[in-house]
Amino acid sequence: MQRIMERNDLIENTILKIRQLPDAKIREVHDFAEFLVMKIDDQTLQEGIQELTSQSSAFSYLNEEEDLYSVNDLKEHYK
Repeated sequence: MQRIMERNDLIENTILKIRQLPDAKIREVHDFAEFLVMKIDDQTLQEGIQELTSQSSAFSYLNEEEDLYSVNDLKEHYK
């Protein structure tokens, strides 16, 4: 309940501050908010794709393939 109050208070406080800004600055705040939402959406989409890919069996045939190269094939070993 406390977290919801903090969130609502922050939103209300931000709205009050935005109302005091000139039009050009309101546009900047809007653009920044759009950027943040887009960033969150992109992250959510990326995580969803990673989840789907990790559960997919599309590349399972690679687990059955024998290794073409081994450590012995390396010319240099890095530490």
